[in-house]
Amino acid sequence: MTHPPRVALVSEHASPLAVLGGADAGGQNVYVHALAKHLASLGCTVEVSTRRDAPNRPSTISVDEAVTVHEVPAGPARAIPKDDLFPWMAEFSDRLHDRWRTAPPDVVHAHFWMSGWAALRAAAPLGVPVVQTFHALGAVKRRHQGAADTSPPERATTERLLLRNVDAVIATCADEARELAALSAVRAPVEVIPCGVDTEFHPHGPRDAVPRRRRHRIVAVSRLVRRKGIGDTITALADIPDAELVVAGGPPGGQIEQDDEGRRLLDLARARGVADRVDLRGSLDRRQVAELLRSADVVVCCPWYEPFGIVPVEAMASGVPVVGSAVGGLLDTVVHGTTGLLVPPHRPDLVAAGVRELLEQPVRRRRMGAVAARRAELLYRWSTVAARTLDVYQRLGTRVGSAASEAGARA
Repeated sequence: MTHPPRVALVSEHASPLAVLGGADAGGQNVYVHALAKHLASLGCTVEVSTRRDAPNRPSTISVDEAVTVHEVPAGPARAIPKDDLFPWMAEFSDRLHDRWRTAPPDVVHAHFWMSGWAALRAAAPLGVPVVQTFHALGAVKRRHQGAADTSPPERATTERLLLRNVDAVIATCADEARELAALSAVRAPVEVIPCGVDTEFHPHGPRDAVPRRRRHRIVAVSRLVRRKGIGDTITALADIPDAELVVAGGPPGGQIEQDDEGRRLLDLARARGVADRVDLRGSLDRRQVAELLRSADVVVCCPWYEPFGIVPVEAMASGVPVVGSAVGGLLDTVVHGTTGLLVPPHRPDLVAAGVRELLEQPVRRRRMGAVAARRAELLYRWSTVAARTLDVYQRLGTRVGSAASEAGARA
């Protein structure tokens, strides 16, 4: 073997270097960063290509010895909402093609539909196989958001084009695989591989040092966008006595009132009479999130829809039961009655009932937390997710597959 297997991850709007918590910086950023790191541990060299969204940064940034981030100039070098990025994807794709033409990767793994369009256009003429992970499907978003969906009109057609032309698709949950099948356009093999959780999320370690305001602590970790259901959780808090709600996510804590959704949530808390029990912390780093989760009695994750949802798995890995919406990936990750409770979306009354049920049964709650931690360790560690992803590459007959075999032999 003349060089370590080269994997190109393409993530046009979700850079692994981004600060988490913004409107377009969340689970996909975590996924791409962790997958790159763990693929490198299996013997690959990994380059992540993302659109440059700020000037005066180097074009290539080393994350560690085997992982680099390539910031691709395409459109203005400033933050642009992801749903407004498609006009610059042809330029993004051309830049990828020019880069790969001189040093082609062994496999390309695209994340999100626009990345898939750009990657396929750049890689197919070079004979490089393309794997696609959508992270969210336009048909599902349209179903749940209706007229509020800001996806460009090209999305639905492009997703079907990708399903007909990529070499493999990785879905993050069984619900997504069913949605893909319903599109009636899948020609590539579909493998269900979940998102993973980092080892920093575990039951034993420092806890959030901020004193509790009430006897019980409920935690939510989320971007501050309406579909994530934080408003439903605040509404539910009015029917959960002697409990506080701590929300991590969004802009820095001192800027919450400058954020449209942050202001809406604060106004809702005042209207529901729970403002003194709601703490919108703003964005936290990964260590702080882990400490906050360990400090919780219950983690609530009640989005209206969710392609996967890393937060419930991080909570489970931290030994904390989850009250979550029975949607998307949560149907796979949260085992109702065993690692938490599932309720229908848009039902704050049932969220409140579920949280009260667990708070009133501390022995059951601790038992659920212990089972949740074991489940997360067994199924959702990034080392397992990366190995399964590398196995998909192997089945494409790429050189990357050799690394999977060699890594397995060493293990």
